[in-house]
This record gives sequence, C-alpha cells and structure tokens, in this order.
Amino acid sequence: MAPELILMGAGGQRPSVRASGSWTAAHAEALERKIDALEIDAQRPGSLDIDIAGIGELDTFGAWLLERLTRNFAKQGFDARLVEVPARFRDLLDEIHACGRDQPVLQRQNPILAKLEGLGVAATEFGQDLVRLIDLSGRLCLVMALILRHPRRFRLTSAVHHLDRVGWQALPIIFLITLLIGAIIAQQGIFHFRKFGAGDYVVDLVGILVLREIGVLIVAIMVAGRSGSSYTAELGSMKMREEIDALRTMGLDPVEVLMLPRIVALVCALPILAFFGSMCALYGGGLVAWLYGGMSPEIYIARLKEAVSVKHFEVGMIKAPFMALVIGLVACSEGMQVAGSAESLGLKTTASVVKSIFLVIVLDGFFAIFFASIGM
Repeated sequence: MAPELILMGAGGQRPSVRASGSWTAAHAEALERKIDALEIDAQRPGSLDIDIAGIGELDTFGAWLLERLTRNFAKQGFDARLVEVPARFRDLLDEIHACGRDQPVLQRQNPILAKLEGLGVAATEFGQDLVRLIDLSGRLCLVMALILRHPRRFRLTSAVHHLDRVGWQALPIIFLITLLIGAIIAQQGIFHFRKFGAGDYVVDLVGILVLREIGVLIVAIMVAGRSGSSYTAELGSMKMREEIDALRTMGLDPVEVLMLPRIVALVCALPILAFFGSMCALYGGGLVAWLYGGMSPEIYIARLKEAVSVKHFEVGMIKAPFMALVIGLVACSEGMQVAGSAESLGLKTTASVVKSIFLVIVLDGFFAIFFASIGM
C-alpha cells in the first residue's frame, strides 16, 4: 500500500497531519518526497497532531522518518506529537523517540584530581597485570609437573615448529642487527679512545659489553618485538574466533596445548640466538677495528682473549632463559586478554611488545646488581 502524508486543518483551523499506508524502507523515495513537500504556516505555532492510525506497515526506517517529522515541527515552534498510535508500533516508536536525546554533560575536573585518578588507574592495571602473570606462571608450573609425570602429553611437534619459527628463521635479522651494533660500538670506541692514545682498549669495551649486556639484551628486545608480538596476535585471533573456548569444551587445557610449546621453544631458542648474536657483534667489532682502526685480526683476537673470560660469557647466557620466560609469559597473557574486536587485538599486541621490552630491561638491571654483588 502506497504511503500517504496529508496536511489537514486548512483555512485557519488547527493544523494536523495524517499518515497512512506503508511506511517502510521499500517506499523510502516516496516518503522523502512527501516529507519535503509538506509545508505548514509557522507564523501560528501551536499544538500539532500527527495521526498515524492509518499506517499499516512500519519498520525502523519509517519510525525514524516519523521521529524526524516531529522533531522538525518542534524546531518550528509546534508542539508536535503522535496520536492514534497502534499498539503494535508503540515499542518501536518509543525506542526511536528516546534515541539521541541525552545531551553530554561537560564537567570541569580538577587537574590534580585527574592526575591522581590516572595514577590510580595505572596502578590498578599494573596490579592486575602482575596477578595475571603470577596466575599464568602457576598454571604453567602445574602443566609442566603433569608433563614430567606423563611425558607423552608434551606436544613435541608443536614445540619444534615454534622453535623453527622463533629460532632458525630469526637468524638473518639477528645477524644483521647484532653485526651493526658491534660495529657501531667499536667505531665509537676507537674514535674516542684515540684521543687518549688507548685505541687498543676498544677490544675490552666490545668484548665485555657485548658478552655481558648488549648481546643478550638486544637479542631479547628483538625477540620480544618479533616473536612475542606473533604469540599475542596468534592467541588473540584464536580468542576472537572462539577457538580457545572450543578447546576448553573438548576438555583440553589451552596452557598445555597452546602456551607451553611456545614458551619452551622460546626458552630454548633465546640462549642460542644470544650466543649467535654475541659472536656476530664481536665479528662486527673486529671488522671495524681492522678497517677503521687499523688493528689486524690477529691482534684483535689476541687482545680479546686477554680481556674476556668465560665468566663474562656465563653472565650473558644465564640471563637469556629468564628473559625468554618473561617474554613468553607476557605475550601469552596479553593474547588471552584480547576481546572480540580487531582494535583490541592491535592494542594488546602493542601492549605485549612494550611490556616485554620494559620487563626485559628491568630484569637485566636486577641481574646486573645481583652479579655485581656476588663478584661476577
């Protein structure tokens, strides 16, 4: 039935509008034309009734047109209202009528209180993150105890797959970055030590700094950005697609099936990558010492043997598994916090990288204090 919109009460009588027919999206063009063509003398505003008893069909589009009609009349000074509303349309019209009427209230807040509120929120979020990490660590320990009792439950194929991804496939970028880092440290050391006639001491600088601190730290940061973000994105995508809920429904523990192989692969791969990266950095430092500083490779290696001991190498290697564990826990924890939106996935992936790098640097500082206190 074609829609109709008729103006009643001409000739000085109180105006009213009568709507009838089908007010649905199928007649959108006709309804728009009729509403645009409707004109009422705004010189004599007053009450205005819109009779919709004759409307046979009404959908959300038609309800919005009626609401727009009443609001337009209200702007012209009329007290417009819908009358003779069929009972079957009342809920829809009431819902549409309530939309968009709440005006935001602007409240001025004390800047000091706002800062304190932000600090409190940050402290609360930090506490929640800490609790989640402790909880995940405890669940991981329980799963590892179960695996030790029943070794066949461990998913070796998955662990080897992730070891290939975070270890073998990361070698090219680790080689490039650590080589450049070692070369830069050596170049800067030679440039400044030459002023004091101590250019040979650049070997001590490169060797000790790379093996104790820079080598493992740079590799851990790169792994956090490369593999940690990948873990968070994978688990977050599975959370969004409800695959993790499906695992729980089948009686499988996501910590055992998804997280343990990833964390084990990371703990195994990071020490190897740290060793490889440290060797590359030492090679880069020797290359610059030869080409830029005029130090022959034989002298560089001999000086390196005198300056560096096994103790320095042990310090760097001891840190690596703990940094890998922190990166894996943070990445898996953030992945499990992803909600059902792409925005949440991006935010949690970013948070995973930032938190992992922050905790790795903090952990490196604690290790530096610890090794200094025991004389290593």
